[in-house]
Amino acid sequence: MPSHTFTVNGRSVTVDAPDDLPLLWVLRDMLGVHGPKYGCGVDVCKACTSHLDGADIRPCVVPVSACAGKTVTTIEGLADGDELHPVQEAWLEQDVSQCGFCQPGQIMAAVALLGRTSAPTDEDIDAIANICRCGTYFRIREAIRSAAARM
Repeated sequence: MPSHTFTVNGRSVTVDAPDDLPLLWVLRDMLGVHGPKYGCGVDVCKACTSHLDGADIRPCVVPVSACAGKTVTTIEGLADGDELHPVQEAWLEQDVSQCGFCQPGQIMAAVALLGRTSAPTDEDIDAIANICRCGTYFRIREAIRSAAARM
C-alpha cells in the first residue's frame, strides 16, 4: 500500500492508504481529525471544506495522493493556540451556528474567500454555496462582513 506524507494542522503525518482514497476518510478515520464533516461525498454540500496549501478544497473528492508534500488545514488548525481566527470570532459574535454540522466547512470557505478578497460582495459570499440545512445564511453573511472589517 502506498505511503503519503503531508502536513495536517502543523503536524507532519505519514499514512498508508490507496492513492485514490478521499482525503476526508484519511482525516476522519486514520488521523482522528473530525472537523471536516461528511455530507454528500460529491462536492455539493461542502460541509468538509478544508484548505490545501491555503486554497479551499472539498476533501470528500480530493484523493490523498494529491496531498503529498503539501499542507492541509482543517477547522482544528485554524486558531492560533487559544486565539481564534477573526472569522471564528465573527461567527461567535453573530451567533451563526444552529445545529453546527456545516459550520466548520462554512468557516473554512469564508477564510478562503477573505484570502482572495478583503471586501467580498454579496455575490462573492453567495458563490461560496456551502449548504446550511438550518438556513443561517443571513448570519453567515453578516459574520463574513464582520470578519472582513477586522482583517
